[in-house]
Amino acid sequence: MKKTDVHARFVTIIKDHKEDFYRLAYSYVKNQEDALDIVGDSIKKGLISLDRIQNPQAIKSWFYKIVVRTSLDFLRKHKRLTVTDDETLNFLSSGQNDQYENFDLHEAMNKLPVEYKTVITLRYFEDLKMEEIAAITDENISTVKTRIYRGLKLLRITLTEENESDERAFKGTEKRI
Repeated sequence: MKKTDVHARFVTIIKDHKEDFYRLAYSYVKNQEDALDIVGDSIKKGLISLDRIQNPQAIKSWFYKIVVRTSLDFLRKHKRLTVTDDETLNFLSSGQNDQYENFDLHEAMNKLPVEYKTVITLRYFEDLKMEEIAAITDENISTVKTRIYRGLKLLRITLTEENESDERAFKGTEKRI
């Protein structure tokens, strides 16, 4: 494949899947500006190393790998105790209605070790195939499957414990009423 064809394919993939790449970066940093920076840095890294790509048909998976690694590098460089984005700050400062959309799931995902969070995010939130995830994470397919299984098990345990804790707290307030 010609260099111009590879470049055009890369640009097309970026345009067609920009929301997916942003959502993946956001799942790591939970901040709109940081996620945009990560995607921008990833595009820059992709353009710089585009001439070294060995399989032009796998540009999408290759770029997902760049986004994941750039996100992890960002997290290592900017370790924080709490991550808050502008939307959350606006929500907390104004009297808006509560929005509990998958709050427990997001909290449980944040508690997962990175290797489990990555494969679960790529599989269930980005809807990638096992082969693509294996290519992105540089692992074999059986390792990816094992991490997904273990990650889901950890999620289930965490969500079950939180649910039981909430039920006990609710029953305690119920007796006082």
